[in-house]
Amino acid sequence: MFLGEYEHTVDEKGRLAIPAKFRAGLAEGLVLTRGFDQNLLLYPMPVWRELAARINALPITQPSARNLRRLMFAGASDLGLDKQGRIVLPPNLRQYATITNQAVVTGMDSFIEIWSAERWQTVLDSFADEAPALAEHVSAFGI
Repeated sequence: MFLGEYEHTVDEKGRLAIPAKFRAGLAEGLVLTRGFDQNLLLYPMPVWRELAARINALPITQPSARNLRRLMFAGASDLGLDKQGRIVLPPNLRQYATITNQAVVTGMDSFIEIWSAERWQTVLDSFADEAPALAEHVSAFGI
């Protein structure tokens, strides 16, 4: 289970330390890909395999299914942690997420999001205004 938010430096080689609490959950490998909100998504390999199977089951005749495949698979990188518990963020993904020297790693239970520090702050700031409407909206789902 991945929970919490952690700010880390991205070094000149694009290396980002993954929080120590998260590393055991990534021992079987991981996949890094583009997210939906100009962020990056980091999946443990077992979770990625399940997600990929569901995406691959979508009909290729639907434009939205093709676009989802492009978003999730075209920029994806199969990675591993180095001895210091870091991953290398590929340049194309750093550019997509506008990550320069600071990144925020957030636990999303079964996967991890990686944000530029600036973009994450914008997301947090929006919560103050949107929280009541969000609470009302998700109540329809029984949450």
